[in-house]
Amino acid sequence: MKKSFKFQWYQEIYENFPRIQEEARKTAIEIGLNKVKSESFGLYPGSSSCPGPLPNYVLEEIINANKAVISVRKVEDELRNVVKDIYGDNYDSAVTNTCEAAIRVAFETLMAPPILRKGETYRARFIAPYGEDSEYIAGYGRPFPPKYKNILVDRSVTSGELAVESKCLPNLDSVLVKLVGTKYEVHGIKSNLVPLMTKTNAQKSIDKIEQVAERHIEQLSGFASLGYDSPGYGYGEKDRNGIPLLKKGIGTLAKEFDLPYLIDGGGGMPVIGLGPEEISGDIMMWSMDKSARAPISGLIVGQEEVMVPVRKGLGFGGQRYGEVTSHGKARYSLMDPGRDSVVGLTAVLKMLRDNPEKIKRPINQYHKIIVEEFKSFEPNRFREKLIFSKSYTMGGTELNYEQTWDDNEFGIPIFNMEDMFANTNPMIVALDEMGVGTGATIYSGNMFLTPGLGTLDEEGELIKESATLAAQALVRSVEITCKYAGLSE
Repeated sequence: MKKSFKFQWYQEIYENFPRIQEEARKTAIEIGLNKVKSESFGLYPGSSSCPGPLPNYVLEEIINANKAVISVRKVEDELRNVVKDIYGDNYDSAVTNTCEAAIRVAFETLMAPPILRKGETYRARFIAPYGEDSEYIAGYGRPFPPKYKNILVDRSVTSGELAVESKCLPNLDSVLVKLVGTKYEVHGIKSNLVPLMTKTNAQKSIDKIEQVAERHIEQLSGFASLGYDSPGYGYGEKDRNGIPLLKKGIGTLAKEFDLPYLIDGGGGMPVIGLGPEEISGDIMMWSMDKSARAPISGLIVGQEEVMVPVRKGLGFGGQRYGEVTSHGKARYSLMDPGRDSVVGLTAVLKMLRDNPEKIKRPINQYHKIIVEEFKSFEPNRFREKLIFSKSYTMGGTELNYEQTWDDNEFGIPIFNMEDMFANTNPMIVALDEMGVGTGATIYSGNMFLTPGLGTLDEEGELIKESATLAAQALVRSVEITCKYAGLSE
């Protein structure tokens, strides 16, 4: 029986976990998952803790690079050639060992106040839209207003001076701006505020961001946003070329204020996806070991003006006697990715440039499978409320279900990021019981579904049987959760 209040309802769902797990085990046998090797495939390779296998076109380049003596400078310069071929000569690049390292370099180089010169170090502030995953970029400053400091607490690791909160750079504040049309509601077993973003109004949000920027102009040092382009992250409104209006608007504001615009592309795709040149971005980073399936690495692409200090900080500033690049010691040398990571990443960029259909094809096929499997989803009253968005920027499909709550009734249960990491999201728990326990990313009414964990073969082609099983498992995990939430027909 459904409870009167959300907190009671979520508690009841939690108390039904043993039943949810039992039914998930039976379901695995019913759909044939018990015949598949445990943890052999997953739904989303978006965590560096479990990257997907490297495709042959990447492995072969790494093997060939180890058959001779090749300097790091040579492979780095080849990467720059490919990036400039894709984005133009006014863009440059660099590689770090992780995307978080790339983001830190960018924030510390472009937004944090200088620590040299005489006198007290001043404070600076950057503006970030308050949306889901905001802690990934907002974490590099102290949240302002202070009421938002909770978003950096207990997120993916235990909070403390060596955890998420320690990303904060000295004398840098992150000004979080609520977006117009986004609903901010408390959901989940580990109750927390979640942004529900499919009805975000781009122009009104841009106007609000501009007002906030004017208010903080004396300390303002830049703008930052996530690089996603889907409705579940507030980017449902697009221009005729499919570019999110909100993201373009932030880029325009950055140019008007003559301040850098930093974009965290996360686990998405460069080249076939959103790029900095399309949104007036100064610098953009990607975690290339996720949907792009390169060795673990962070790719930085930015306008040459901003890349000069970034590259110098990484030790690529050139020898004293005149060479244009080097591989030397500098402040961020600890973020060195190593030669083989650069070789593998360059192989991925070449494939994205020269044969994009090879990367797009499995994304297209996986999307069709997911949509097809959800056609039989129960309770059927929720089917028309599901939003399926194929995104090359994100390397797969976003399934958003927040609008199942639109009729002033409880919809499909919404869990937050803390539920995902605390193992209190029953959909993820059910998938784990079925043997699809790797890479399920479900929170804030969003699901990310990308091929790459056991659903692609060595050549990067979709294994349709595995992809179908994974999609079927996802459908059943949501159905089981709805059943024990009292939502059955």
